[in-house]
Amino acid sequence: MKPLFLQGPSLTARLILLLLISVALMTVDHRQGLLEPVRQVISTAVHPIRLVASLPTTLLDTASTQLTSRRELLAENARLQEKQTRVEARLQRLDALEAENIRLRTLLDSSYDLERPVLIADLIEVDLDPFSHLIEIDKGLQDDVYVGQPVIDGNGVIGQVDRIAPLSATVRLISDPSHGLPVQVNRNGLRSVAFGTGRLDTLTIRTLPNNADIRADDLIVTSGLGGRFPSGYPVARVKSAQTDPGEPFSRIELEPLGALDRIQEVLLIEREQTPEGTADE
Repeated sequence: MKPLFLQGPSLTARLILLLLISVALMTVDHRQGLLEPVRQVISTAVHPIRLVASLPTTLLDTASTQLTSRRELLAENARLQEKQTRVEARLQRLDALEAENIRLRTLLDSSYDLERPVLIADLIEVDLDPFSHLIEIDKGLQDDVYVGQPVIDGNGVIGQVDRIAPLSATVRLISDPSHGLPVQVNRNGLRSVAFGTGRLDTLTIRTLPNNADIRADDLIVTSGLGGRFPSGYPVARVKSAQTDPGEPFSRIELEPLGALDRIQEVLLIEREQTPEGTADE
C-alpha cells in the first residue's frame, strides 16, 4: 500500500534548485555555446508561427503602402493632366496669335501696292441675312470713315461702308443681293457690273452678251467707274460662262477672291489726297 502523504522537498527548495540549474546552464551556454543547436531547432520550429502571427500586420502595411502609392499616383496624374491642359490652352493661344499675325502681315503686304493710305479695322459683328450681307467694324466717324468707302482684305474687294456711327461702321459685302460693283475683265478690259447673289461664294454678271470674250478663270478687277472703288483692285475669278442662244446675255458666275466667310480684319481705303490749290471733286 502507498502511504497517504509523501514527504519531499519544499517549494522553496525546488525554486532554489531550479534557479541554480538555470544559472549553471546559462553560464555553460554563454562560455561554450552548448545550447545553440537547441535554440536553432526551436527557432526553426517557431518561425512559421511567427510568420502567421505577423501576417495581419504585414498585410495591413502592404495595403496602406499600396493605397498611399495609388493616391500619390492619382494626385500626380491629376497634376499632369492640369498642366497638360494649361499647356494646350497656351499652344492654342499661340496658334491663334500666329494665325492673326499671318493675316495682319497679309493685309499689310497687300497695302504696299496701294496708291492710297489704308486703315485697318477689326470685325465686331456679322449679319448674314439672305437679303442683306452686313458686317460691323470697329472704326467710325472718329476715324474719318465715310459712307461708300471701299473695304478690302489681303486677297480682294470685300464691300463698302454702308452706315457710320461714331465708334463703328456697317459694311455691305459684295455678296449682298442689292450690291453692284463696276468691274472689268483684267485680260481684255471688258467692262460690266458684278452683282451679289446672297451667297458668299458666288457673284454674277448679267449684262454681257453671248459673244463677249470672257473665259473661265479670268481675273475680274474693279473698273474705277462709279467713282467709289479705284480701278485695278481684284474682285473675283470667273467660275463659269454659259451662253444660251435663246437669251441675249451670258450667264456668268464669279468666285470672290476676298475671304467673305472668314473676315476678321479688313482694310479701308482712305480718300485720295487732293493736291493743294485744286478743288476737291
